[in-house]
Amino acid sequence: MVIYFLMGALLLALIVFLAVKNLRSGVKPHDSALKQRAIFNISEQLTFARLKQALPKYTVLAQVSFDSLLTTKFYHTRSKYRNMTADFVVLGPQNEVVAIIVLEDYHATKKHKDVVYQEKILKMAGYRVFHFDGVPNIEYIKDEFRVLDDSELFVQDIASKKYEFYTGKQSSHLKLMS
Repeated sequence: MVIYFLMGALLLALIVFLAVKNLRSGVKPHDSALKQRAIFNISEQLTFARLKQALPKYTVLAQVSFDSLLTTKFYHTRSKYRNMTADFVVLGPQNEVVAIIVLEDYHATKKHKDVVYQEKILKMAGYRVFHFDGVPNIEYIKDEFRVLDDSELFVQDIASKKYEFYTGKQSSHLKLMS
């Protein structure tokens, strides 16, 4: 019985000694190694390739932050969309945003509620939002964008776009969905 008591005391002393040694030496935990990561999952990769093929005159951007697409006067409004990203953004010839593409891929990191909230924010700002279930085929993309071979995608008057904060009496208020 005494032997078990001595072995337990010795084991406890060893644990206390190692803990004190680690605390005194100031050893800080090391960061984990950084590794490269794929930008797209397989459905995003296929969709990106098909968007570029279906819309050759336009620039397609991927994973665009809402901070790049939206602006607001107040920080508390900005905080409602700070960590959101758009799957794809289609830019016109003068680098104006023509449309925003959302992939309906709920099994990934998005929830349906978040997608609906993001769409409301983008539409409130005046963007066209297109939803694609899974990977769309090229003809479907062309139909959605009303592209017929050599015709133009959208005729947009860039001068009519307002880039000032809250011009006139019209302003949209964001309500945080919980």
